[in-house]
Amino acid sequence: MQRVTHSVEETRAVGAEIARSVKAGDVIGLVGELGAGKTEFVRGFVHALAPDARVQSPSFSLLNTYVAATFPVYHFDFYRLSDARELTEIGLADYLRGDGVCLIEWAEMFPEVLPENVRMVRIVDRGPSARSIDLS
Repeated sequence: MQRVTHSVEETRAVGAEIARSVKAGDVIGLVGELGAGKTEFVRGFVHALAPDARVQSPSFSLLNTYVAATFPVYHFDFYRLSDARELTEIGLADYLRGDGVCLIEWAEMFPEVLPENVRMVRIVDRGPSARSIDLS
């Protein structure tokens, strides 16, 4: 399924829509160029589950955790990593099999660490006022 959004708010709304359908143990990989809207998607997703959370890109920390009423949301960003071994060192496998939902920006960088149940979401910048979001 593909959606086209025309604003940050619409991109966040798609993230919120997906959040309402997830369960603990789900993994969502986010793919898209810099500025495509991955973090805005995450903001909408997290806000739907934890309205008071302040979502920031985990580019420098690698992982941000948000506590929701139902389960934790683990927000990873693989962008600054150079080797999949770094993910082993932080215990990524435990998060992927854990009690929460994992959102992974730049998931395509290390496909070998992703579980079979990963749901890939591809976001493409279609110009100054459009994004296409492939939710297949």
